[in-house]
Amino acid sequence: MTAVESVGRAIEIHDLWKIYSRTKKNRYGAEVLRDPRRLESLQEDSDAVLAVKGVSLGVAPGETFIIMGLSGSGKSTLIRCLLRLVEPTGGSIKINGQEVTSMSSSELVAFRRRQVAMVFQHYGLLPHRTVLQNVCFGLRLRGEPSGECREKAFEAIRKVGLEGWEEYHPVSLSGGMRQRVGIARALVMGSPIMLMDEPFSGLDPLIRRELQDELMRLQEEMKKTIFFVTHDLSEALRLGDRMAVMRDGRVVQVGTPEEIISDPVDDYVARFVQDEREQIRRAERRMANKVAG
Repeated sequence: MTAVESVGRAIEIHDLWKIYSRTKKNRYGAEVLRDPRRLESLQEDSDAVLAVKGVSLGVAPGETFIIMGLSGSGKSTLIRCLLRLVEPTGGSIKINGQEVTSMSSSELVAFRRRQVAMVFQHYGLLPHRTVLQNVCFGLRLRGEPSGECREKAFEAIRKVGLEGWEEYHPVSLSGGMRQRVGIARALVMGSPIMLMDEPFSGLDPLIRRELQDELMRLQEEMKKTIFFVTHDLSEALRLGDRMAVMRDGRVVQVGTPEEIISDPVDDYVARFVQDEREQIRRAERRMANKVAG
């Protein structure tokens, strides 16, 4: 893919790579990417895992951008690279104009605390702390006064519909409620960007849809930039302004949900959206039959 334009981008990813060693005996650094022959040989190397391969993407401010793909496609590695929870092998990442890939450890800590909030699939709540204490946790790490932390946390808890549950511990909550706490913990930080790594995938279908609705409501109100990873096509179609489909570490198509469904770029994407295309065709046939009748 070509480099994305940087103007007006909240997130800009250019030629991003991540190469792992299965045995952890080798360390693949940026020098590998400067040697085309060696890079090509790694494709056949049983020790090397090319988890992300030359990804370039741009996300606009206030956009809900979906990364979609099957298990092993590289989508979770990609989102973790954005905060350098996984260190990229090469390429560049800019978030709100700041070059994340060149930050020192101290700069990265400060950046994570103020610019980006992340919501994980498995909640990541502290079991010995109450809902209120969990939501306050990031603010306390940031050094904000206790009174301000509590005030902001109460407001975030209210926004996600958990008012009255502030003094409960995570063990007392359902899975959906725990994920609401995770969302509140991200919202309370006031960060302009939210990264969400399959946050609803472990929930029952009805609860998952309820939280999707909640996220859409919050997004309408708060206009965050959301980078959202999922393997669920219906979820991607409901939430996304645009989406990218990944396969084997590469982005194979980027577009609006409608564009990807109506004009898949290859057989892989066509198979991915096949069920949704069939539902649309059935709906069109029913409508045509009604008109004809």
